[in-house]
Amino acid sequence: MNENWLQRRLSNGSSRQQDHRSPFQRDRARILHSAAFRRLQAKTQVMGIGQSDFYRTRLTHSLEAAQIGSGITAQLRSKFPEQCSLLLPNEDSLIEAICLAHDIGHPPFGHGGEVALNYMMHNFGGFEGNGQTFRIVTKLEPYTEHFGMNLSRRTLLGLLKYPQIIDKLANHQIPATPVNFRQLKASDWHPPKGLYIDDIELLNWVLEPLSEDDKAQFQKISVNASKHHKTQFKSFDCSIMELADDIAYGIHDMEDAIVTGVVNKDSFVEHVIKPLEQLNDSWLNQIASELADKLFSKQHHKQKDGIGSLVNYLITAIELIDLNKVKGTSFVEPLLRYNAALPETEAAALAVFKDYVYQFVIKQTNIQRMEYKGQQIVMELFEAFASDPQRLLPDATCQRWLDACENSQNPQRVIADYLSGMTDEFATKIYNSMFLASGINVNEDNY
Repeated sequence: MNENWLQRRLSNGSSRQQDHRSPFQRDRARILHSAAFRRLQAKTQVMGIGQSDFYRTRLTHSLEAAQIGSGITAQLRSKFPEQCSLLLPNEDSLIEAICLAHDIGHPPFGHGGEVALNYMMHNFGGFEGNGQTFRIVTKLEPYTEHFGMNLSRRTLLGLLKYPQIIDKLANHQIPATPVNFRQLKASDWHPPKGLYIDDIELLNWVLEPLSEDDKAQFQKISVNASKHHKTQFKSFDCSIMELADDIAYGIHDMEDAIVTGVVNKDSFVEHVIKPLEQLNDSWLNQIASELADKLFSKQHHKQKDGIGSLVNYLITAIELIDLNKVKGTSFVEPLLRYNAALPETEAAALAVFKDYVYQFVIKQTNIQRMEYKGQQIVMELFEAFASDPQRLLPDATCQRWLDACENSQNPQRVIADYLSGMTDEFATKIYNSMFLASGINVNEDNY
């Protein structure tokens, strides 16, 4: 492996006596022990926090994604041993670390919180969950004074789902500003997926080992006339993480909806089984007739068998593709040239499950109302803190805000950092303490 990918931004970090761990084992440990990771236990995944003790949270979703990521790497090593001996370390901690950290920047209240922060930041660089993940691990998490968790360069490359800054991705046809927060339409303010201009120095450091041609290709943008533009490429490690994330979302979040009665068997047959049968896949055709019976059975071991068989079907189908042959690229760096990918039929099957979760779970009125409520909470808190930061922000955050002002940086970004780090419950408590007569003061020492 190119030694450049093992480097850290802070090279002379503290050494530990007789520490024989690999660089990626250290990265995984730093993520697992971080406050930002622990807070995922109280952040919404799909279902609302506190509505049930069964629903997955961002934390359990990330743990499942890490396990699926390990399964994918095992499959790739088995099917493509020669290529993977060059592409993958001989242990799973790299992919596990990337999967564990992939959602660490998501704000409270799911996409409602993301929309709220993007709206409040639209004149100050925007807000996006993946960009915030990069910011937390490279700058905010206090493992080091100035460089966050100080992760290895390769781990950071694997976290770059969208390796371009928001300013270059945003469609600048900004909608009319609503009269008040309650009139804000979420679909008008979804952010472009990318990183912040505030963090451009660290992005450039991560991409430093690449040739100019590789860097230009990697950051290439697909232009969309009416929506935000998109990046086109991800690294090999990131492609594994994204597949693990999609499988965990499409299959396990669907399991939540089934077990808790959010969806019913009839809709599942109509919108999942029938589309799967149209794919004309031999394995899907074989299990389709009994899949609905298993997943909606009152015998939980049958549900688990059905879920496990779907996850296995997807993981074992994943292939290694050469983008230079498939996409016509000319990448020299192997970590950019190769990606993990599902074949066409299996990718279409996963899309069926993901679409079902989106249409029948995420778009459900109760969940959308929960997101809307969270959206209002986040916008009102942001407005309050921005009105008088020195009075209303906790001491540590206030000092960061003052430092940003004094150093001609972006003080509004400090407020977004503070709010995005909150859990759903903590944000609600702060809101109640500030705006309700019966609200109780909250200890903010760790924010």
